[in-house]
Amino acid sequence: MLRYFIPGLDANTQEWALEARLLRWLTFLWLFIGLAALFSASFAVADAEQGDGLYYFKRQLFWALIGTAGLNVIARSPLRDALKVAPWALLGLLGMILVTLVPGLGTTVNGATRWLSLGPVLIQPSELIKPFLVLQGAVVFGRWQRLSWPVRLGWLGIFGLVLAAILLQPNLSTTALCGMTLWLIALAANLPLTYLGGTAILGSLTAVLSISIHEYQRRRIMSFLDPWADPKEDGYQLIQSLLAIGSGGAWGTGLGLSQQKLFYLPIQYTDFIFSVYAEEFGFIGSLLLLILLVAYASIALRVVLGCRHPVNRLVAMGATILLVGQSLLNIGVATGTLPTTGLPLPLFSYGGSSIIASLVAAGLLIRVARESREGEVVSFKGNARNLNLKSPRNRELAAHLHKIDRTDTHL
Repeated sequence: MLRYFIPGLDANTQEWALEARLLRWLTFLWLFIGLAALFSASFAVADAEQGDGLYYFKRQLFWALIGTAGLNVIARSPLRDALKVAPWALLGLLGMILVTLVPGLGTTVNGATRWLSLGPVLIQPSELIKPFLVLQGAVVFGRWQRLSWPVRLGWLGIFGLVLAAILLQPNLSTTALCGMTLWLIALAANLPLTYLGGTAILGSLTAVLSISIHEYQRRRIMSFLDPWADPKEDGYQLIQSLLAIGSGGAWGTGLGLSQQKLFYLPIQYTDFIFSVYAEEFGFIGSLLLLILLVAYASIALRVVLGCRHPVNRLVAMGATILLVGQSLLNIGVATGTLPTTGLPLPLFSYGGSSIIASLVAAGLLIRVARESREGEVVSFKGNARNLNLKSPRNRELAAHLHKIDRTDTHL
């Protein structure tokens, strides 16, 4: 049982495809770095607010263990099992998102009602729905030509309802990420450009409408364009983030020695955790993190290109967007390259829903890598001697073939 929670305890992973093993260990390396960064970024705030400097770290570690178990279960189970669960999970989480919109039922944090309170635990359905949106999107767009128009329109309506419900929380950044992920999956599935172009125009108009309605979104855009125009209010967060990143220099101040996290930089252990990381590990540490992301994306791209099954290929691509694409968006916000959003940094930012969704997405990518690369052509021309007996599955097959040979049964 411990093999589902602790890396390295399961010897069977040595038989996995190379890409699957590399992605698995890179995921755990990413998670370890993220936990170290969270420990540092959250300690002072946790000590002041909760009386326990390890408060946020211990909770994050608990959710990381749950997410790691989910990753291992998914990586060891056929992808078709996850695809069967996806539509029901998607509909269930959509229901939970709609519940957050009911006055008195959703929990509001920093002006947005995105959470459901289950006792002491806060659940963010809009984060948990991301991997299931990828799964169902891959099924719908990967099998588009075989689906009838009523089925197509039905699922497109459900996808639209998911995006609309997230937007009403309000959560424009997550809506945009989910919408772009579905759009890119549809693009990779070679849907007609007229459909894709119309959807892109509709999505852009919706974003413009949302920004025009919500004043805080307009103020974020203006502060992004010129944060020093209002350095004590709207531009304060970005300025403090840039000060943190610039203070890191080449090698950083060292783990735990950030100054900006000491109540200068707001939400330093969630959306702007990269700023604290950059201050403590400097340009070199930030560059190494980007190299990790590039390596992860490169291996994931190799998996995508090696997929023969269209649905598997789209699942791998969607999972990569959730992990690497969202990471680049978060870093872009922290460095002032993109307008301020509420997207967390996967496997870094504090939040149980976010870390579970990220590890589930990683598990899907690893599973696709296994199914794409572990296929083995076995000759049945003689008997079991043609098999590689190092594999437990092949040993089982060899025993079966030996039994067939003894009973003079011909294949």
